Amino acid sequence: MKRNSILVAVAAFFLTLGSCSARKEPVDFVNPYMGNISHLLVPTYPTVHLPNSMLRVYPERGDFTSDRLHGLPVVVTSHRGSSAFNISPVADGAAMHSIVSYSFDNEKISPYRYSVYLDEDGIEVDYAPARQSGIYRLQFLKGKGNNKIIVNTRNGKLETDGQTVYGHQGIGGSTRVYLYLETEQKAKSAGALSRQKIDTDRRSVEGHNEAIVLEFDEPEIRLRYGVSFISSEQAKKNLHREMSAWSVEQTANAGRKAWNDALGKIEIDGGDDNSKTVFYTSLYRVYERMINISEDGRYYSATDNQVHDDGGKDFYTDDWIWDTYRAAHPLRVLIDPDGEINMIRSYIRMAQHSSDGWMPTFPEITGDSHRMNGNHAVSVIWGAYCKGLRDFDLDAAYKACKAALTEKSLLPWTKIPNTELDIVYQQKGYYPALNTGEKEYVNQVSRGEKRQSVAVTLGACYDDWCLAQIARELGKTDDYRHFLNRSYNYRNIYNPETAFFHPKDSAGNFVTPFDYRFSGGQGARDYYDENNGWTYRWDVPHNPADLIALMGSADKLAEHLDRTFRESLGKGKYDFYAQLPDQTGNVGQFSMANEPSLHIPYLYNYAGRPWKTQKRIRMLLKQWFRNDLMGVPGDEDGGGLSSFVVFSAMGFYPVIPASPTYIIGSPLFKSVKIHLANGKTFTIEAKNCSDDNKYIQSATLNGEAWNKSWFEHKDMANGGKLILEMGKTANKNWGVAPPPPSAEGMIK
Repeated sequence: MKRNSILVAVAAFFLTLGSCSARKEPVDFVNPYMGNISHLLVPTYPTVHLPNSMLRVYPERGDFTSDRLHGLPVVVTSHRGSSAFNISPVADGAAMHSIVSYSFDNEKISPYRYSVYLDEDGIEVDYAPARQSGIYRLQFLKGKGNNKIIVNTRNGKLETDGQTVYGHQGIGGSTRVYLYLETEQKAKSAGALSRQKIDTDRRSVEGHNEAIVLEFDEPEIRLRYGVSFISSEQAKKNLHREMSAWSVEQTANAGRKAWNDALGKIEIDGGDDNSKTVFYTSLYRVYERMINISEDGRYYSATDNQVHDDGGKDFYTDDWIWDTYRAAHPLRVLIDPDGEINMIRSYIRMAQHSSDGWMPTFPEITGDSHRMNGNHAVSVIWGAYCKGLRDFDLDAAYKACKAALTEKSLLPWTKIPNTELDIVYQQKGYYPALNTGEKEYVNQVSRGEKRQSVAVTLGACYDDWCLAQIARELGKTDDYRHFLNRSYNYRNIYNPETAFFHPKDSAGNFVTPFDYRFSGGQGARDYYDENNGWTYRWDVPHNPADLIALMGSADKLAEHLDRTFRESLGKGKYDFYAQLPDQTGNVGQFSMANEPSLHIPYLYNYAGRPWKTQKRIRMLLKQWFRNDLMGVPGDEDGGGLSSFVVFSAMGFYPVIPASPTYIIGSPLFKSVKIHLANGKTFTIEAKNCSDDNKYIQSATLNGEAWNKSWFEHKDMANGGKLILEMGKTANKNWGVAPPPPSAEGMIK
């Protein structure tokens, strides 16, 4: 009996070892294909990169359904942008083109590795990236010699010394991306591609879609390359700093570790593999931007077209702040505060590099493209500061933000000084709209993007509130009063008859007739932006308490929220989405697919009905985010939408991004552990959590009974635990006290 017990114990021990070795790590749950197809837009690309790395690639094809690859990628220089350069392997006897189109099969993509079989050409491809370099292993299964590698520049210059290829490509303005490429095998010939032949007398090409060809006898070729925004010589240094071997496997293993380190900052337990895949894939998306472009202590700034010393502080760019300020930056404050601080420092540097001194809005490799509307870097800055991130120059940030909010026009998709429309805003407290049928008479207005008068007014109010908080922190009392008063300008366009934010003309009259679904033309851009009046009805994130006051009561706010989720489209889907293609993922008039909607389900907490938030969040996550090709409802802008999933699955959300307050929802997992940068851990434990048990019955926070539907950043900053008792039916008495107001009363 004793012997049998020992045998059983030994067997159990080895079974445990086997299960441990097979246990999935966080990166194993990432599915880069999730969301590659959508009803209208293209939400995600299957991007291969390391967290926040300069080098990003994805397969070059029309969309996921395409059966053709257009060469092999080298580097993507902006989120969802086209590749710079291109590599095309060509087997013996095959036709050579600047970029070769391939039939393919057996494609496999993880965040840190890409492999594919070019089936008609008989070429196996294996690839792995580092942060500023990449490596390919190409196996030619047909023939034994005369295999070729074509290296293309779309718009630039390439040279070869017979064994390496180096050069640049222009990617916009004065910005260039540089390449240095070398092969392990010795090329037997090299030269320019000319009429499908190798011109060995020419070792340099320049222009559009020009290419260099290297020819080999070997059936297997390994090539590796570095990229740079400084020079080809720096690209070579980047390559040799990161890669000492010719091993795809070794590079992939290093990439796998980097991803597990990043994703492992949030540890989840419970739920099935599909929910874990949705969670970690969403978290992986958040790490696609911003990107670190410091190279050996230097970086290229497109703001002044100069190379600068980074002073030991990494420089970041490529951020569409309109999309990311709401949740992606607040998430990074929790899981990568050092990176977030460097990103804010980078904003400040960009402003200092510029001639106008304005804080950027859409910083990219090629400069501040100033897309969309608003100046939301101020939210990122105050949001980080109020949560304890202090290692940046707040006074310099304030000056750049104030300049952007007062000197630069609020017109969407422009970067110009104030116009006559901005003077109206400063004098009357709202951005003026055109009346129905009235032709645009202000030349500076984009004919495609229009005035977006309501969206501009509401966005400016929030930015002014953020700026007021910084002014108060810096002791600038007059500025504080001025911008706090401006933060209430949304009241000037609130229509008490309809309880919507309604455009006004320059004379102060509401535009009539008006339809909150469809007025405003394509994308509702005459008055709103990408979404209609039903979405912008809730765009006062800094002051939900005052929105309740405008609507009359918390009961009224809850009624209007209910109606938002229940109101019909008003047209057939064909007509609705023809006008509002960004407003997909609909539940009634609510759009799960676009960033201005993300906070709306959490507003029930402010109306004393947190159980409705709990119900709605679980429904939305289940309906619209799935582990499949159509598992993302709309436009995923490099973490903008995915960060909503990460927060909501953990069980809380930053309704006011620039406030140290989080609103509680309904966690998907039994346990979530956030490993903070200070070495502490904050845990959300949801007892009895399941698909049915979505409602909070009671709670404790750091050992104390908790009857609030919110908590503060300080409650988690040094670790701790939020314990939620979950049940099948709503406890309508839990957490009914509204979260604290974020804005003070009027000072007028």
